[in-house]
Amino acid sequence: MHRMEIGETRRVRGVTVPSIMYGTAWKEERTQALTSEAIACGFRAIDTANQRRHYVEAGVGAAIRAAIASGIVTRDELFLQTKFTYQRGQDHRLPYDPDADLATQVRQSIDSSLEHLGVTRIDSYILHSPSRAYGLGEADWQTWRAMEDGVRAGLLGLLGVSNISFEQLATLIDGVNIAPAFVQNRCFARNRWDADVRALCQGHDIVYQGFSLLTANRQALSSPRVSAIARRHGKTVAQVVFRFAVELEMLPLTGTTDSLHMREDLDIFDFALSDQDHEVMLEIGVA
Repeated sequence: MHRMEIGETRRVRGVTVPSIMYGTAWKEERTQALTSEAIACGFRAIDTANQRRHYVEAGVGAAIRAAIASGIVTRDELFLQTKFTYQRGQDHRLPYDPDADLATQVRQSIDSSLEHLGVTRIDSYILHSPSRAYGLGEADWQTWRAMEDGVRAGLLGLLGVSNISFEQLATLIDGVNIAPAFVQNRCFARNRWDADVRALCQGHDIVYQGFSLLTANRQALSSPRVSAIARRHGKTVAQVVFRFAVELEMLPLTGTTDSLHMREDLDIFDFALSDQDHEVMLEIGVA
């Protein structure tokens, strides 16, 4: 079985990226405090979005500024990822002019994110989801070209896309000038942890970011076989899941609001799963 070399960071298109990321969705008024706690616990990759409906990007930025000002981290030690979200995914608190063309909306959203986060460059910029459920529309090509312009302008580093199907990703890869470096999907055990999309990513030097690894798979992870793996390694089920994800070449996200769990989620680099463990984890939840 192919296994990546496990470390607390990895290289993605020549950029050093932490091997696990803290996700800030659904935190509302606790966003700043929880992001601060995550950084204090040791997270150096932070995921957010310029979508007030589910994120408070300005709260993430306040936490980042405080951490840098207090000397906990430097800007260069942090890997910051945010997203452009189409109007259908937003509420009334839009980060751009809804009547502007898409290229202008992307640039306005980027400028707004830079201001929220208090930085001059975003390390990873994600299209939050394609504009439609099947295939890609002209809106997606316009948006991606505007994101590419952001890279050329030095405002963005790596690009990516979230909530995307295998077919949509294959189409995107074939049609862009700057290829996605990341795909971020909700990851279900029942389809062998998004096996088809992960395989496409591996074939095109794209890092798969998995979210909802725990919450989307509660029933599968309640299996006694998973508990047995955790006991054998002296780890929690969550630690086994995140270790498994990293060994699959995935970059896992955790959105925990518990500081103990934050520290535990980072403590996954001192053990390795066996081939038998992998077989169990790949099969749980599969009908």
